[in-house]
Amino acid sequence: MEKPYILHMLTPGMHASPFDVNMAYDAGWTAVTPYTRVELDDVAGLVQDAIFSRGPKGVRRTGIFIGGRSMQLAVDMLDNAKEAMVPPFEVSVFADPSGAFTTAAAMVAAVERQLARVHDTTLEGQRVVALGGTGPVGSAAAVLAARAGASVVVMGRQKDKADRVAALCSHSFGGDLTGIKGDVNDHKAEHLKDANIVLGTAKAGVQVMNEAQVADAKCLKVAADVNAVPPAGIAGLGLQDDGTPLPGSESGAVGIGALAIGNIKYQTQQKLLEQMRTADRPQYLHFEHAFELARTLVRGE
Repeated sequence: MEKPYILHMLTPGMHASPFDVNMAYDAGWTAVTPYTRVELDDVAGLVQDAIFSRGPKGVRRTGIFIGGRSMQLAVDMLDNAKEAMVPPFEVSVFADPSGAFTTAAAMVAAVERQLARVHDTTLEGQRVVALGGTGPVGSAAAVLAARAGASVVVMGRQKDKADRVAALCSHSFGGDLTGIKGDVNDHKAEHLKDANIVLGTAKAGVQVMNEAQVADAKCLKVAADVNAVPPAGIAGLGLQDDGTPLPGSESGAVGIGALAIGNIKYQTQQKLLEQMRTADRPQYLHFEHAFELARTLVRGE
């Protein structure tokens, strides 16, 4: 009798994400077991309990998924999990806190596609503004855009928090090579006037860019938003827009809506979960791997 595919889901939060649980089963995992309120120091013990209980063959049918809401903590937990492995007792690990890594990857890859299609350019040298950017999606998107050559401003309600997030993104995830800065929402208008790319990454139901700000964004090329709950995070942007001219834009900008981004995000997360289950060697997956895959998906490869 073949052993089942078991995915252990670790999260610092009170609850595991039902979205992630559904995705895991749909990706072919036989059993999904959540562990909640997991602290960083708990990871090694949980991982070693999982790997030593099944033998070298059974361990190939075991995986670890890391959730939560913090980009930094998720990556730290991934690192701790990797360090806890004892080959040949080694399993794949995938970090995607609140789906932020796959969502950000889908968003930035979709922006790249529209920059190439409409403006015959790339992210290199573009000015990117991440509105509501201090959360996990905004942080991950800022890192990916900056690594692709853009200069990024992370906007938030509190200047000190925006600065901390920007510094964390630059130093912890960007290798000190990325141009990421933080600023407060009070300065939003001046940043939007010069922005080439706007990323709406605020919480659901919050509009972060109104009609007047869309009209004033004279350099805008692409606007993308992950908010699927009314009102639209970016005024005039439809949920299914995917390169659709942005209403009210005087610069010829196009928009990418939440459902268009969500379709790429869904495919990215599912394929990474499948990759964990079918790979010949253990995989350690995070935002970089999600972005690489999302880029291939938007190119139709």
